[in-house]
Amino acid sequence: MGGRAAARSAGACGPFGNPPATILGTIKPDCGSGELLGPWKDGDGTDRYACLYEPVSAKAARRLPLLVYLHPSLFGAWTVTRTNLLELQNTSSLGGDPNRTGFIVLAPQGRRTTHYYPWPDKRGMGWDNWYRQLSPAGGVKIDETVYPENADAATIDHFIAQAARTGKVDTRRIYVTGWSNGAAMGLLYALNRPDVAAVAIYSGPDPFGAFDDPCRQAPVSGAPASNAEVRIFNPRVPAMQVHNSCDIVGTCPNAEKMVAELRAAGINVDDVIVDSLGRRVDACAARCGADPNGGLDPLYNPLSWLLGLHRHQRWPAQWTPAMLEFLRGHRLRPAAAPF
Repeated sequence: MGGRAAARSAGACGPFGNPPATILGTIKPDCGSGELLGPWKDGDGTDRYACLYEPVSAKAARRLPLLVYLHPSLFGAWTVTRTNLLELQNTSSLGGDPNRTGFIVLAPQGRRTTHYYPWPDKRGMGWDNWYRQLSPAGGVKIDETVYPENADAATIDHFIAQAARTGKVDTRRIYVTGWSNGAAMGLLYALNRPDVAAVAIYSGPDPFGAFDDPCRQAPVSGAPASNAEVRIFNPRVPAMQVHNSCDIVGTCPNAEKMVAELRAAGINVDDVIVDSLGRRVDACAARCGADPNGGLDPLYNPLSWLLGLHRHQRWPAQWTPAMLEFLRGHRLRPAAAPF
């Protein structure tokens, strides 16, 4: 806690972007048919939870791939049921043998915090992708200031480890996906965890700089030259992003900025832009915003804002098989260290 206070007092922008988000409350999710994990206290002393869903094919003697799903802001872990991931976990393969189906889904729950998003998403459920201290080593000391690990990243670490300790997880095949703010956090997490084999996300704003973020940073794979850069620890991770040509408040051009920055840092990104029918297209729709930092005044262009919101709220079910196929094509060699 002392390190967290030190980080907050270090100034508005620091070596890891913004100070840690202000905590407004915790959430205990309803896991439905899944298993509730937790409570576990994070570095802020907040109770954290996750939902775990195993396929019908799960057996103690057989290790299965693990897919970590991170929910959108303002909505919780239950949104995994608004995707077709749980339907496909019994019929699709994320392992090396396409005839051996089944994968485990882990859906951690975010907290209520402050956000750097436009109204009505300035506070509420979500993930803190604005404080970018995700070193796999944990806390980092720079001069006399200790910067603790991002509490959300530590929470995801904890629940992956808890799932892995059951002996049911193939640690060569730990994958990450997410939706919206969960996509941003999922990408940021995967870029900093060498035990993640691949990441495939939907409609995520740039976790390094979007909308009202006052502390934008460029990702780099080496030592940062200044506070305008932040190091990532897993630049080899294969990444896929699916997003709408007309998306909420200019998310599409912001995502394209992110892709350019990641590729400049040496990260392999499969960038998929889709239209209203789910067909792949070559570019963003200019009428839905062209600002690379995102943002679109609903009073100036309400049709585009509402159209983008409508599309943003739909998981791209027809693209889920392709996302799973992308993930399946990558595994760690050699296997990651056991949890």
